[in-house]
Amino acid sequence: MSGTTAVESAPGYRAGRTLPLRVEAARQLRRRRTLVMGAVLAVLPFVLIAAFAIGGDRQGRDGRVTLMDTATASGANFAATALFVSAGFLLVVPVALFCGDAVASEASWSSLRYLLAAPVPRARLLWAKLAVALAFSAAAMVLLPLVALAAGAAAYGWGPLRIPTGGSLDAGTATGRLALCVAFVFVGQLVTAALAFWLSTVTDAPLGAVGGAMGLTIVGNVLDAVTALGDWRDLLPAHWQYAWADALQPRPEYGGMVKGTAVSVAYAVVFFALAFRHFRGKDVVS
Repeated sequence: MSGTTAVESAPGYRAGRTLPLRVEAARQLRRRRTLVMGAVLAVLPFVLIAAFAIGGDRQGRDGRVTLMDTATASGANFAATALFVSAGFLLVVPVALFCGDAVASEASWSSLRYLLAAPVPRARLLWAKLAVALAFSAAAMVLLPLVALAAGAAAYGWGPLRIPTGGSLDAGTATGRLALCVAFVFVGQLVTAALAFWLSTVTDAPLGAVGGAMGLTIVGNVLDAVTALGDWRDLLPAHWQYAWADALQPRPEYGGMVKGTAVSVAYAVVFFALAFRHFRGKDVVS
């Protein structure tokens, strides 16, 4: 009987009980990078409020009113603006950080082989790491607009969301629509999460996994700006990253969000599968 088989048949051993999620979550919560990232996201809305106070009221260029011009109309408007200015890059950072650091950090600390020798099955280790990383990523997505909504309501009042193209949504409806928008932004970032997680199983350098995922995400944004690609841009997750704005209309349109969700989930499934496939046969020496 092999050593692994002997351990797995030992009395009381349950593979599903190794590396409990609460233990992994507590470990990640205590890490400095988690606290710093949370502080940055929580402080950003107040920085924006200070910037609007210093800059004064803005007027739309050429008579056009944008979401930025209506940021101080209400707390809902401010939350929508905060989500708009952060969705393209800032919210990419915590996703790439939490997912790219998940496995590579253990390898860089030379603790990965000890976890597997505990023994924690490889699939169980990856599922636990991925679940916690996605949970922290989702928390980051919720934290910024939630703080922005509260801070905006305190600074500009709790009122309807003024739509730049005309009309408005009452505060209750606007809050529900914003929640849907945040959910879509998170789904859109699953591509970055999957890329970072896959790279985290490939390299022992956390910064390499995080930087690689962010770099590829930026490349996607650049390619989406190349209009010569035509309809090929529809296959890029970046092409749909602001489709959530269509939900903030009196008559919401969800077509872009549905397409964006399908594209993002398809890419994410492929890269998550690559991560599990690679790690299953990886020679872990650190």
